[in-house]
Amino acid sequence: MDSIKTRARIAGALYVSASLIGIIGLLIIPSMLIVKGNATATANNIAAHESLFRWKIVCYLLGGVLWLFVPLALYRLLSGVNKTLAVLMVILGSLMQTPLFVINTVTDAAALQLVRGADFLSVFDKPQRDALAMLCLRLHAQIEVAGLIFAGLWLFPFGVLVYKSRFLPRLLGIWLVVACFAWLGIAFTGLLQPEFQSKAFSIAQPFTFGEFAIMFWLLIRGAKVENK
Repeated sequence: MDSIKTRARIAGALYVSASLIGIIGLLIIPSMLIVKGNATATANNIAAHESLFRWKIVCYLLGGVLWLFVPLALYRLLSGVNKTLAVLMVILGSLMQTPLFVINTVTDAAALQLVRGADFLSVFDKPQRDALAMLCLRLHAQIEVAGLIFAGLWLFPFGVLVYKSRFLPRLLGIWLVVACFAWLGIAFTGLLQPEFQSKAFSIAQPFTFGEFAIMFWLLIRGAKVENK
């Protein structure tokens, strides 16, 4: 039976899976390969661990594909609360975010080609190729920062839907709305004052944990079924 609790747990499982795989591609593998401010060391790391870098690309794309289904699963759960808000949640959370994963894969592919030094790139010497590869990786990072705008915006209708529902804790809805503005703050700081982005992230990060709370609540607790 397709109960509301089942729909909640399916949404939670997709949410957790997409997030964990995304973290591998977004944070864990890049932290192992990219040396901030050192194009040569970064290029050497990627060349020496090409398979690991390719896994980064795969995890990044797989996380993006899974993310396509997360807002759709949440739509099945929450559309009965307010269909207009649920549609807006899908647009901002899925249709606006998933294409960025595909587009951003191009920057990784370009960096890999530059590091490998294909024949047609022989017009550039190695320091030039290393610098161009680092440029591609920085463009990748900038697209991710821009994507945080939508990563924040979709949480607003999501949070309102959770708050208005009678089967999920209202506190989680409030926390999601707060997380929306926290991500927006991080994104606009990164775009306007990038030198302060790390500090902004450190300050705002606790406010973004509403996403972790809701995903594990959905996975573990599901939704409260009211007795009528």
